[in-house]
Amino acid sequence: MLVLTRKVGERIRIGDEVTLQVLEVRGGQVRLGLTAPNDVRIYREEVFLAIEDRNREARLSDPERLADAARAWEAYANGKRG
Repeated sequence: MLVLTRKVGERIRIGDEVTLQVLEVRGGQVRLGLTAPNDVRIYREEVFLAIEDRNREARLSDPERLADAARAWEAYANGKRG
């Protein structure tokens, strides 16, 4: 882990397109400003972990339900509607 010390107003560059700026330090909190291209996703850690959990749950859903859906789709595609 790289550890850097910055003062309010100072910046850190990450690659060519991402800039992190210290906006304010108040008590035990630091306000940061991030500038990045629209295709770079930026999440707070707790949000990122929640997204990972949801994705993991979706991957682990009941395989038989997936097989049922595949059979229903096949039947529909073969003209057996209803």
